[in-house]
Amino acid sequence: MAYFHLPVCISPQNSFPEVDLYQIRESKNNLLEVMEPAYPGIPAAARRRMGKSVRMAVGAALPILEKFPQPDGIIIATANGGMEDCIKFLNQIVEYNEGLLTPANFVQSTSNAAASQIALVTKNHNYNITHVHRGLAFENALMDTMMLLKENKDAGYLLGSTDVISAYNYNIDRNAGCFRDELILNTHLFQSKAKGTIPGEGAFMVMMNNQKMGASAGLNSVKTIHSIDPLTILKTLEKFLSENFMPGEWPDLLLTGEDGDERLLPYIDIVESSMDKCVPVARFKHFCGDYCTASSFACWISMQIFETGTIPELLIKKRGATKPVRKILIYNNFRGAQHAFILVSAV
Repeated sequence: MAYFHLPVCISPQNSFPEVDLYQIRESKNNLLEVMEPAYPGIPAAARRRMGKSVRMAVGAALPILEKFPQPDGIIIATANGGMEDCIKFLNQIVEYNEGLLTPANFVQSTSNAAASQIALVTKNHNYNITHVHRGLAFENALMDTMMLLKENKDAGYLLGSTDVISAYNYNIDRNAGCFRDELILNTHLFQSKAKGTIPGEGAFMVMMNNQKMGASAGLNSVKTIHSIDPLTILKTLEKFLSENFMPGEWPDLLLTGEDGDERLLPYIDIVESSMDKCVPVARFKHFCGDYCTASSFACWISMQIFETGTIPELLIKKRGATKPVRKILIYNNFRGAQHAFILVSAV
C-alpha cells in the first residue's frame, strides 16, 4: 500500500488555503472556475509569465515541497496541459508572419510544462513525467507512482494533476454536446434529467511514499477500463471488489463521479445497485465540475472525510448504515467510455 501525505487542492470550492466543504460555491455562466489563492511562494515576475494551469500546479506543489524539498520524482497528470498557451502561440505565428514571437506562450504550450516548471523551481533533476490520457490521466499517474514505490521502497514522489477550462477545448466539447446549453447552477445539477454537464477545473498535489506514519490516507488499488457496455463495467467492479474485500465486506462509502448527464446514468446506476444497501453513496462533481482529472478532487475529498470523520451533507446522495468511514471506493466515469475505480483507506 502507498500512502498520501500533505494533500493540497486548488478547486472551485474553499479548499486552499482554508478548507470548508459544508457550503458550496455556485457556478457562474455554467462554469465552475477555481478560486485561485494569492500564491505567496511564487515571485510576482514569474507568476505573471505562468499560464493558469502551470500557476495552479506550482502553487499547489510549493507547500508540500517546503517539507519534502527534493522528491525522487515529479509525476503530473493532465489532459489539456497548456492548450490555451498553445493556441496563443499558433495565432502569433500567423499574426506576426512567423516573426518575433512571445517565448512564454511556447514554453508553456506543452503538456509537461507544469512538471518541468516545478522541477526548475526546485532544481530537481530526478524522474519527471506527465501522463496525458484524457479521463484516465490521473489514474495512470497513480499506477506509475505505485509501481515506482514497489521498486524503490524508501523513495517519495510528488504526484499531482492540473486542468483548466480553456476556451478552445470548451467550445469543441460544447459543440459535441458534452455541456449544458441552458443556464443551470451546479447546486441544481441533479434536479432534472438532461444531456450534458458543467465544466470544471482544478489542481491537486500530494506526496506519496511507503511511510504510514503521518499519512492522510492509503492507496489500496486502482483499476481502469475502456468500455461503453454497462455490464462490462459491472463485471470489472465485481472482480475489483473480490480482489480487495473479503466475502460479505463492503466499502464504507461509494463516491461517484455522477455529473448530471443523463446519458451516463446507466453506468452510475449499475455501480450503485451492485453495492449493499448499507453502503452510503455520495457524489462530488457538483463541487468541482467535470474535467479529465476530476478523480484527483475525489481523492482529496476522501482524505478530508478521513480527517474529519464525517461525510459532508452536501455530498450525500443516499445514506446507508452510520459507521466510521475507513474505506472509500471512488468510481469515476469520463464521457461514458473511460472508467476508473480507486480504493483509498484511512490510516
